[in-house]
Amino acid sequence: MSGPECLPAAGGENGLRPPLAGAAAAFGSCAGFRLPPPEGDGRVFEERGPKLQFYHSLTQYWEICERNLWVLVVGRFPKEHRIGIPEFKYVANMHGDETVGRELLLHLIEHLVTNDGKDVEITNLINSTRIHLMPSMNPDGFEAVVKPDCFYSNGRENSNYYDLNRNFPDAFELNNVSRQPETAAVMEWLKTETFVLSANLHGGALVASYPFDNGVPATGTLYSRSITPDDDVFQYLAHTYASRNPTMKKGDQCKTKMNFPNGITNGYSWYPLKGGMQDYNYIWAQCFEITLELSCCKYPHEEKLPFFWNKNKASLIEYIKQVHLGVKGQVFDQNGNPLPNVIVEVQNRKHICPYRTNKFGEYYLLLLPGSYIINVTVPGHDPYLTKVVIPEKSQNFSALKKDILLPFRGQLDSIPVSNPSCSKIPLYSDLPSHSEATKPGLFLFLVTVFHIFVK
Repeated sequence: MSGPECLPAAGGENGLRPPLAGAAAAFGSCAGFRLPPPEGDGRVFEERGPKLQFYHSLTQYWEICERNLWVLVVGRFPKEHRIGIPEFKYVANMHGDETVGRELLLHLIEHLVTNDGKDVEITNLINSTRIHLMPSMNPDGFEAVVKPDCFYSNGRENSNYYDLNRNFPDAFELNNVSRQPETAAVMEWLKTETFVLSANLHGGALVASYPFDNGVPATGTLYSRSITPDDDVFQYLAHTYASRNPTMKKGDQCKTKMNFPNGITNGYSWYPLKGGMQDYNYIWAQCFEITLELSCCKYPHEEKLPFFWNKNKASLIEYIKQVHLGVKGQVFDQNGNPLPNVIVEVQNRKHICPYRTNKFGEYYLLLLPGSYIINVTVPGHDPYLTKVVIPEKSQNFSALKKDILLPFRGQLDSIPVSNPSCSKIPLYSDLPSHSEATKPGLFLFLVTVFHIFVK
């Protein structure tokens, strides 16, 4: 990996194959580089995949910084959400000196686009999923790296010297820091899409870390961990990625004293972190996100890039497929009108900020195989309960589809038009000091191991 000098329009420098050089430039690899919003339909790699993808910049960041945080979207209908098609995202390089994830996403873009119509798995994935890829959340930090180092470089923070992974609202304690343009732009982005699953790509370790990163006794900190109501799913997701990476799954490949069994860890168990992005996604954006630490060395030499791509390619693809876990559908009133902002939760795993249907009345619940009771809550009405059974063998590239018809007469005018999001305050601060649900359970462990090995 070379430094921040400008990338050529073509060629194999910087460890990138020819089709990727232009994409790297488009994603801000050049200091001071400015790329206006794309004209027309915004296609890239047009000769490789027409009408398959388009790229856009997070508008708020452009308005504040006059720079772009580029996102490339891959899918059969990349420019807009389609009902029943879940939204997935990868975000890399939020620490500017952690560069492997940035390069992996550029390679992933090429892999998806060039294999559409040739590889059955990739074609089905593109048909059934809308995939958002942000190679760099911190282009200023990336360009600030003058002397690349395996452990620390000046580019970790953004241009205002803020760590972006400590800059989000926190659900456990007040995070009274100046919200940075990159953070604010991502927060706004999360409001515009119904993201279901995500991963945040980092470097400096080799492990898949799952929420929570912060915690209180009610989430299990008395047991040196902090778990979510969906801990079984998160452990499964982390295992899905780590188990397909032959070095990550060993758990002890970095020259540190840390040993991560099977290559995964609960974030809080590793070290508590306030203001992290994965907790924010899960609590306030209804999006399951894990953190992927992809290399012991944060900024490796460019000749190492093929090694990282080969070790992570299968994991990157398999993890995207997990967006189709569980159950999805729409909620309708008795007249067949889709109902937005209806609370749809599974009994015994309620979220502190309740998960709601989007403007199309859609819901997506990531669940492992089993039997569940779904609780649908509409203001002014009794809760509506319905049972769902997720089969052991999930449908290919689709969650179980279950639309819910509420037995209410007429359209429910009482439901507000806009989503009443939970306030960005420490929502967990008033919970009781301890919950039995946070105790590690043998059943939970066995269920997780079972799904890992039968996958």
